[in-house]
Amino acid sequence: MLKKLLLPFIVLLTLSGCSEEILYYNVDNQQLKTMLDEGVTIIDIRRPEEWKQTGVVKGSQKLTSFDKGGRLMPGFLPAFTKNINKDQPIILICRTGNRTRALSNHLSKELGYTNVYNVKYGITSWIREGNPVTRI
Repeated sequence: MLKKLLLPFIVLLTLSGCSEEILYYNVDNQQLKTMLDEGVTIIDIRRPEEWKQTGVVKGSQKLTSFDKGGRLMPGFLPAFTKNINKDQPIILICRTGNRTRALSNHLSKELGYTNVYNVKYGITSWIREGNPVTRI
């Protein structure tokens, strides 16, 4: 009898431990436009050859975060933390949103940044929807 009563409770505790809290925000292109109009800083974390290939969203600060092998660039975090306050709204953009999702997660969970916005589908979606870019 006791096992029957405890089983649902144990299952509930197990499942609640599996959910991962997300501490950053995903934004689509329309939300990105609104935030840019409001003056929120956008950082394009791609590599220089990627900026040249597609261009960047107008006003983007360019700061490469990962090398071609997917490793965090040694100077990225010191440069980022030096220039961006932990409570400052910041938009991160990459090619498809994968690198920025990982970085957004790290900045919010590990470093305590509270207003991190990830461009959900990156610059490829931005361009596909006909939005302008600045050529490098």
